[in-house]
Amino acid sequence: MSIEVDEVRKIARLACLNIEQPALEGYARDLSRILQLVAQMNAVDTEGVTPMSHPFEVNQRLREDVVTDTDRRDAFMAIAPASADGLYLVPRVIE
Repeated sequence: MSIEVDEVRKIARLACLNIEQPALEGYARDLSRILQLVAQMNAVDTEGVTPMSHPFEVNQRLREDVVTDTDRRDAFMAIAPASADGLYLVPRVIE
């Protein structure tokens, strides 16, 4: 599949991108190459190939799910400019 300069211009307009005229031809060429690569990959027979989440057989090292920080809510509420009933009070921004 090949992308023409007019198509790149249309896509750029839809994406609100400002691409200068001299660069449009390069974008069209690069996008065409990308689509050719995608077509090549789609042509590969993957029947019977098990999908993998990672190309290497590795195990993820996990740590225990334990609390490491103490509850400092009261300390943070004490230094807030305004608070009430455990909530931070902020100025109204929408009338």
